[in-house]
Amino acid sequence: MEKNVLSGLEPKGVFTFFEQLCRIPHGSGNTAAASAWAAEFARSRGLRYRQDAVGNVIIWKDGSPGYEDHPAVMLQGHLDMVCVKDSGVSHDFLKDPLDLYVDGDWIKARGSTLGGDDGIAVAMALAVLDSGAIPHPPLEILLTVDEETGMTGANELDAFDLRSRRLINIDSEAEGIFTVGCAGGARSDIQKTFAAGAASGKVCTLSVNGLQGGHSGVDINKGRANASKLLADCLAQLPALRLISFRGGEQDNAIPVQAEASFLLDGGPESAGAILAAWEAKAKETYPQDNQFTLSFAQTSQDAASALTAEDTSRALQLLLDAPNGIQSMEPDLPDQVRTSLNMGVVRLENGELRASFCVRSSSGAEKEALFNRLRTLAQDSGASYGQHGEYPAWEYRKDSPLRDVMVRVFEKQYGKTPVVETIHAGLECGLLAEKMPGLDAVSIGPDLADIHSSRERMSIASVQRLWAFLLETLSQL
Repeated sequence: MEKNVLSGLEPKGVFTFFEQLCRIPHGSGNTAAASAWAAEFARSRGLRYRQDAVGNVIIWKDGSPGYEDHPAVMLQGHLDMVCVKDSGVSHDFLKDPLDLYVDGDWIKARGSTLGGDDGIAVAMALAVLDSGAIPHPPLEILLTVDEETGMTGANELDAFDLRSRRLINIDSEAEGIFTVGCAGGARSDIQKTFAAGAASGKVCTLSVNGLQGGHSGVDINKGRANASKLLADCLAQLPALRLISFRGGEQDNAIPVQAEASFLLDGGPESAGAILAAWEAKAKETYPQDNQFTLSFAQTSQDAASALTAEDTSRALQLLLDAPNGIQSMEPDLPDQVRTSLNMGVVRLENGELRASFCVRSSSGAEKEALFNRLRTLAQDSGASYGQHGEYPAWEYRKDSPLRDVMVRVFEKQYGKTPVVETIHAGLECGLLAEKMPGLDAVSIGPDLADIHSSRERMSIASVQRLWAFLLETLSQL
C-alpha cells in the first residue's frame, strides 16, 4: 500500500498530484514515465492533448462558463528534476520514489532533492485542469522535459498549435517575486585523454564533503565553495602525486558539494598530514560562509595497477585550476545582480579520460560568447577538446506587460503589498518560448522553495497555499 504523506494537506488536488509525481522517477533524461503519466491524466479526463517525440505534453481545456471567448492563457512548468543526494544515501533516482516527509511548514525528501523545482508547477497545472469549479479562460498547459540539462523540451517544442500569448510560468522559488527576465546560457565541456601508465603501491583517497552547494545561478553569489575546485587545489599541494581517478559534482547546474580522488603518493600518507592540515585551515579562512566542510584522507589496502604520470597529473590538475568558475561580472546598473557566471559542475577522471562540464550563464550575449571563447582557448592551450550544447537565449524584460499589470493588482489586493518585479541570473524556458511564440507576455512565479538543487531542498506548505489562491484569482481576472 502506497504511503500518502501529503494526503492531509490543502489544497488537496495540488498536493495529491505533487505526491503522485514524486513516486515516479523523473530526473533529467529519465522523464518518459512522468510524461506518460501526464498524458494519461489528460486522456482519462477526455481533454485534448499532444505528447511530442521528446516527451513534452500539451493539454488544452476550454474556458469555463463566461470565459469561453477570453484570450487563452498558458500555464507552464517542467517535468524533470535535479537529482542530488547526500553521500552514503542509497536512493536510486532511476527507480526509487522520493522519500517525502513533512517538517513543520516544510515538505522535504530524506537525503535527496525534493523536486519542488519544478514538480509544484506540474501539480498546480493538473489541479486546475482537474477541477470543475475554477473560473478560467481557455487554458494551454505546457509541461516540458529536461529543462535542467539544457532546456531540451523547450528547444525541441513545435509551437504550431499553441495560441496563447499570455504565459504564467511556475518555475520561480520565492513567493512575492515576479520574474520577468532571465539570463541566457549553455553547457560547455572540456575533455582530454591522458595516457595512464603502469603503477604499483597502495591507493590513497582524498575527499571533500559537506559543502552547502546549491543552484549554480541564484546561489552563485553567496560565497559557496566548489568541491571540485577545492579538491584540485588541495591535491596540487601534494608532491609527486599520481592521479588514478577524480569525481566531483553530479549536475552542471548544481554547485558541487563533494569531490573525491584516488591516487598514489610518493612517501606514503605520513608525508601528507601537515600539508593537508595547513591547506584545510587556509581554505576555511577563504570561504567563511562555507567552512563546515570536512577533508578526509586515507591509505587503502588496494594495490594500484595504473595511474597518470606525475607530469600528466600536474597538467590535469592545472587544467582544473585554470578553468574559470563563479561570478565573472555584475550588472553595471544593478549592483547586487550577477551578469555573467559559470559553474564547473561535473568533473570526472576515469581510465585517463578527464572531462569537466560547465554551466555558463549571462544576460549579455557578448559576455556569454566571450566566456565560451575563454573556455575554448583554455581547452586548445591544454591540448583538450571543447564542446558546447543546450544553448538558450536570455529572456528580455518587457516594459509593457498587461499580464504583469493584472498579476500585480491581484497580488496587492491579496497580500496588501506590492510584489518584487525582477530579472534573475538563472535559466527559464520563457526566453525560448518567446522566440517560438512571437508577442508572448510572460511572468514567472513560484512558492517559497529553499536550497533547490541540493539535498536540503524544501518547499513551504503555507506558501503553496497562498500561491494557489493567487493563481486562481489571477485566472479569474484574465
